[in-house]
Amino acid sequence: MAGAPPTSFRGVPVAGVHAGRRERAWVRFLLVAFTLGFLGVFLILPLVLVFSQAFESGVLAYWTAVSDPETLHAIRLTLLAAGLSVAFNTVFGVSAAWALTKFDFPGKQILNTLIDLPLTVSPVISGLIFVLVFGLQGWFGAWLQAHNVQILFAWPGIVLATAFVTFPFVARELVPLMNELGRDEEEAAMVLGASGWQTFWKVTLPNVRWGLAYGVILCNARAMGEFGAVSVVSGHIRGQTNTLPLHVEILYDEYQSSAAFAAASLLTLLALVTLVLKHWSHLKQSRLLAEASRSLELE
Repeated sequence: MAGAPPTSFRGVPVAGVHAGRRERAWVRFLLVAFTLGFLGVFLILPLVLVFSQAFESGVLAYWTAVSDPETLHAIRLTLLAAGLSVAFNTVFGVSAAWALTKFDFPGKQILNTLIDLPLTVSPVISGLIFVLVFGLQGWFGAWLQAHNVQILFAWPGIVLATAFVTFPFVARELVPLMNELGRDEEEAAMVLGASGWQTFWKVTLPNVRWGLAYGVILCNARAMGEFGAVSVVSGHIRGQTNTLPLHVEILYDEYQSSAAFAAASLLTLLALVTLVLKHWSHLKQSRLLAEASRSLELE
């Protein structure tokens, strides 16, 4: 009959379609509720507890804890290790991503696999590797001792361990981005007479700048929070080789809970700042990829 409501949609009865929509709405609500509940218990609640415990004894006690000379030294050492390791990993990540995406060479897949090695090895094992290499009984231990060079139980060992566990982050952000952008612009620049360095500075780097920023932010956050590898190579010398995470552990083990949570709140603030910067750089990167896709479609 003309004007009668349809009884089926693509072979499925209308009643079944409505029932499926109701079921999907129920499933959607359940998934959203579970996700929010999970984040609340395992993310929001710990953050609230960290800051509440940090200020439990008052603002003066909090300031006394974060301005303690040992805490300040731990902060400086953490910044030093993170800064040097991020600088090294930025150079390595850009070089590795450029090589993997712009050139074909023997062993390319092996290099691509080795970049992920620190992600599959326990940080404690990574620290032990440096002990075997630079320790007194290690490969270079005797030579280092003869020349009065100290790697372990000093800041160079902390920097090396931090750099090792964090070096995949920049490369892993740049490789898929460079693959997505392709080689067309670089090849066009080379045809027009640009040198390799000119192509990199004028074409490649501007195209991946937000992806690079994204990788640097993640690398820096991981470097500042590194515990396992640094714990092995640092020797836990108080006021000398303790980074901020190690300092938090020592304070907590000594039952100085307020001071421990005060130091931990600094790392928590870093995590929150990292989250904001990560989201901002991700938006910039997404817009860049969208613009590149639209330009390809117009061509």
